[in-house]
Amino acid sequence: MQAGQLSKYLKGGAIWGFIVFELIFFSVAGEFLSVSDKAFMDADNMLLLFKQSAPIGIIAMGMTIVMINGNIDLSVGAIYAIAAIVLLDSMTWPAFEGLGDMVIPVAWALALLSGVVLGAINGLIVWKTGVDAFIVTLGAMLGYRGLVFMYNGEQPTSHLNWTLVDFAEAQFLGLHTATWFLLAVTLAIWFLMTRTVHGRNAYAIGNNREAAVNAGIRVGPHMMINFMIIGFLAALSAIVFYSESGSVNPNDGELYELWVITAVVLGGTKLTGGAGSIISTFGGVVAIQLLRKGLAHLGADTSTVNLVIGLILIAVLFLDRQLNVKGKEELKV
Repeated sequence: MQAGQLSKYLKGGAIWGFIVFELIFFSVAGEFLSVSDKAFMDADNMLLLFKQSAPIGIIAMGMTIVMINGNIDLSVGAIYAIAAIVLLDSMTWPAFEGLGDMVIPVAWALALLSGVVLGAINGLIVWKTGVDAFIVTLGAMLGYRGLVFMYNGEQPTSHLNWTLVDFAEAQFLGLHTATWFLLAVTLAIWFLMTRTVHGRNAYAIGNNREAAVNAGIRVGPHMMINFMIIGFLAALSAIVFYSESGSVNPNDGELYELWVITAVVLGGTKLTGGAGSIISTFGGVVAIQLLRKGLAHLGADTSTVNLVIGLILIAVLFLDRQLNVKGKEELKV
């Protein structure tokens, strides 16, 4: 098998093989080491896994677009926290006092708008200044997190709306509301990236930005739209989660950007852009959540979980680099 074909296979299919390996390993190991009486592959446990995957998974779909485009967004965790605060706090604003439960769609709209605006700011700066997205969004991460603390200090923002809670905890066909949101977002972004001009342009820009410009693609506005999409999805992720929890702390969403990037890279998307798959990202999200639940099932603490996932990420990046180098050498022969 040629290096290029092997690389494509690994990126497209290896994540699902890894998921199967996780299921087998944690099921067998759980028989001897589990701190729970439940089997790891218990149906309720698996349904809960998909629900718990939703906050990271929804953002990961947007990150996949941005990374295919040749960029990255480190501010998603802070945008997530800001959107959550807007969602919960806006329901208590005096201007909306007489709306009753109709305040819910208003609060949702304001939270989503905040995500889109913050994403647009990131995209506009990257477009107009030419500064690398890593640097821009690193600064945005710090700035937006500062806004979170300025808004309410060290105190949590809380508001529990029982209509929202009932909606968030509902199940349809056995799947939780959060799972349906994750599946809907995955389908929508898959369609965007595989069936539209915007999606084809994202791959073209990530693969060769100069050639994309020469082909007449408006690279700047295109990238800005993608940052708006990931801002929207970070806000949607906050809506899905905080509709049920009803309380957001200033530190919520920290390290989300790293979990999201890990899931996207584990799904085969290149950090350098031009290659990636929405379906494989979904697999990466599931694989990450399986690792977290599986290690917890065996009694591992948070530091051990972070160590294992960090080592896996390094291994995936190293393997990707080696395959790409071999592929380039083969093309020269």
